[in-house]
Amino acid sequence: MVKNDKELAPETRDYTIHLHKRLHHIGLKSRAPRSISIIKDFVSRVMKTKDVRIDYNLNNFLWSKGIKHVPYRVRVRLQRKKNEEENAKEEMYTLVRYLPVDSFKGLRPEKVNSE
Repeated sequence: MVKNDKELAPETRDYTIHLHKRLHHIGLKSRAPRSISIIKDFVSRVMKTKDVRIDYNLNNFLWSKGIKHVPYRVRVRLQRKKNEEENAKEEMYTLVRYLPVDSFKGLRPEKVNSE
């Protein structure tokens, strides 16, 4: 059977990523770098883009407690955008931004209206 290949459109979503369960049994000295690759893998699977770009503030938040002690959870905003570069391999890319929250209780994945 052939899958229906839908045209990807620009879209914005908010997600909470539970890093603690994904970093279980990972050596202490590779937790912060691995958390970046875990987020990139999650975003590429959810947003269906291979080109994933991590925002500076998200990177700083992940490294804020050092290489060993990565925060347990992180709330991120995923923005799928059209690639404006001339020699781009991918038509769309996803920008991952950090969303500061007071508590993660009751937060669900949600679509955000275009701003």
